[in-house]
Amino acid sequence: MVKSNKEWLRRHVTDPYVREARKQGYRSRAAFKLLELDKKESILKPGHTVIDLGAAPGGWSQVAAAKVKPGGRVIAIDLLEIAPISGVTMLKGDFRQVSIDERADVVLSDMSPNLSGIADVDQARLLDLALAAAELCRKVLKPDGVFVVKAFHGEAFDALIARLKALFKKVKVVKPSASRGESAETYVVARGMPAL
Repeated sequence: MVKSNKEWLRRHVTDPYVREARKQGYRSRAAFKLLELDKKESILKPGHTVIDLGAAPGGWSQVAAAKVKPGGRVIAIDLLEIAPISGVTMLKGDFRQVSIDERADVVLSDMSPNLSGIADVDQARLLDLALAAAELCRKVLKPDGVFVVKAFHGEAFDALIARLKALFKKVKVVKPSASRGESAETYVVARGMPAL
């Protein structure tokens, strides 16, 4: 355990995205994942309403808030306290239990469960979160809206893709370069949810 902690710390300290995040004032290296996804997929536009699920520490909310100006807004939801971000409304709690009255142009989910290190368990936990986020989209996402969700490759991945294909017209898997190469993490961009 100690060896792996030292390896993680060494990798973190030398990570160019961590350094660049500090330099540009982002709260996490994850900001670059959303910046790249947005550049490739044109997700965030001025005036959009964005719901950011599992938002702590706020890197994705920072990017979204800057991209939806002027006239847009970001609602960040997390179990953890998030330090204030200009242009972002913070809601503390479980997104499955928080009341959201807004209709969103974009729902972002970079959520991750508490990882156990057991791949099958972690994949199943992330699948549960991703499916719950997809269900939230059925209530809050506009028909032409975009859903971006983190996924882990493995057994649960196919189940997530199948569910998203049942809910959305277009489903695309994208792995940003800011996502570590050795990581099973990837992202799914889904569009075109039929109106209820």
